[in-house]
Amino acid sequence: MSYVCLQQQGISDIAKFIQKAQSNNYDCVAIPINANMLPMDPSEADPTYPATVLKADEWNTRVIFQLSDVDVDSPNAKLREYSKAMMLRDITWAEHLQLNGCVMVRLRGPKNDNLAEIIKKRTKGHWFIQVPITNPEMATFEHRKDATEAEIAKAQKVDPWSWWNSLRFATNHDEKIKVVLELNDSDRPSRETVRRWLGESIEAVIIPSSLFVLNRSNYYVLQKEWQIIIGHFISMRAKIIISTNPTDKAISQYADYARKLIKDNTDAHNLERYENMLETPLQPLFDNLDTHTYEIFEIDPVKYKLYQDAIQQALLDRVSDEEAKTKLTVIMVLGGGRGPLARAAFNAAEITKRKVRVYIIEKNPSAIRTLSNMVKTLWSNKDVHIFSKDMRDFAPPELADILVSELLGSFGDNELSPECLDGALKLLKDDGISIPCKSTSYINPIMSAVVHNNVCQAPAATAFNCGYVVLLKNVYDIDEPKALFEFKHPNRDKVVDNTRYKELSFKVQKDCVIHGIGGYFDTVLYKDIILSINPLTHTQGMFSWFPMFFPTQPHTVLTGDTISIKFWRCVDPDKVWYEWQLSAPVEGERHNVDGAGYNMRL
Repeated sequence: MSYVCLQQQGISDIAKFIQKAQSNNYDCVAIPINANMLPMDPSEADPTYPATVLKADEWNTRVIFQLSDVDVDSPNAKLREYSKAMMLRDITWAEHLQLNGCVMVRLRGPKNDNLAEIIKKRTKGHWFIQVPITNPEMATFEHRKDATEAEIAKAQKVDPWSWWNSLRFATNHDEKIKVVLELNDSDRPSRETVRRWLGESIEAVIIPSSLFVLNRSNYYVLQKEWQIIIGHFISMRAKIIISTNPTDKAISQYADYARKLIKDNTDAHNLERYENMLETPLQPLFDNLDTHTYEIFEIDPVKYKLYQDAIQQALLDRVSDEEAKTKLTVIMVLGGGRGPLARAAFNAAEITKRKVRVYIIEKNPSAIRTLSNMVKTLWSNKDVHIFSKDMRDFAPPELADILVSELLGSFGDNELSPECLDGALKLLKDDGISIPCKSTSYINPIMSAVVHNNVCQAPAATAFNCGYVVLLKNVYDIDEPKALFEFKHPNRDKVVDNTRYKELSFKVQKDCVIHGIGGYFDTVLYKDIILSINPLTHTQGMFSWFPMFFPTQPHTVLTGDTISIKFWRCVDPDKVWYEWQLSAPVEGERHNVDGAGYNMRL
């Protein structure tokens, strides 16, 4: 759920501040936990306000507490101990006021070991880690005439993301920690910096009021470049925190503008609930699909239209206009489901005015009932025949001119299309056409803290030895996908071998963390008619397949590093499985050895 939050310092009356925020179109407030008396003596027993100034649910839903801006990792021992006592006192008070609330703490630099220990010991609520999107020291050079080029160059190399990354590893990737990115008006981040942050668990972005400028209508807006940057974060479900001073008279305009940004950039769609969620890949060869699953596939507005286009083109190539009234084309639909491919075949025949006979082969007895009803009610005047058989065991009354199947999974061959179509080769004439005729899988290294945290919630024995279907949302593509395995159909090789192995290398564009491997595919249905979920060539409007995700243990990689990934497709008489391994810049473990965590049953 999105929110717009108002952040101010020096608040003496919390209840009135919340009322002020709400009346100006804000949902909640971010305030120093010790109000306007910073710094407090950590030994002071009496807080600056009683718990009764707000109701219990208001503490939980209306307030984000900013912990005292102290340095618990200071090199000065006395200051360090004072700061730790101060922060622990803050946390104790926050945990008293909030059942499951949020505290926000600002990162001050690269050393955060003590902060990590404090975070690990706190069990209630969430930690919002406030990180400047660029080095805050850069802002000081605007006011310094004595700054040298060497000083500026050194400051430019400081990357606050590395501060966050060190804290992340020190807290063992604790899922209760999220990032709050602090923008500043003196240094706009690069495109790659923004892209990398999109792979993190972003709770919110802090927009200082100094970023706003008056337009010609005397209304406060953001410059186009900032609109684009903030829009990227909003599309990743980040919330907005507006930081102002208490005397600012334009806070309602900021809130209205923030809400317009949210409206314009929110990526709303019907599949939102699946974002970053791990799903076990389907095994339609071994398991019978339910009607809910069939229905999800059938509502895709693009896939079956392209199948229809492919069948249409194949019919035109196979039967000339002169033969159209006399020559019969036999089409076999392998895996009929609830009839969308058969429907595509009939539509293609009607458009091309070609005669067809359609055989529908389906092993799911429940789907057969629906198909039989369709024959009676919709296709009673069609030359159509249904067989309740596994395509590999089917003995046809005649051979097919065209085989049509949709046995492709999110990784192309992960629903065993090679094994199925190899087994169905006996159904096809020597000059017959297979739709699809080729599939190619692709992989790339990705960073996604959200997906990694979800993997860590899976059963430990199999969590990192399973390939998952995931609608990847909060993701940073470390490099572009590259082609992995290819399968062609019909495969008329004398010796058919569907095992595969390849090692691919990728370049790191920016310091980041590899959390796993993204998996995609494209398929040539016929000639130039292609379906793709490769991010570089994704078929517009198609949502039948989400990408695959193959997890690895997290590793920090640096700009210029080469990431090498080994990938295997293994086959034995009972199953097919993948194994994967990070081989550079460090050698990781080999995942899913012998298919122990995840395999596709034959």
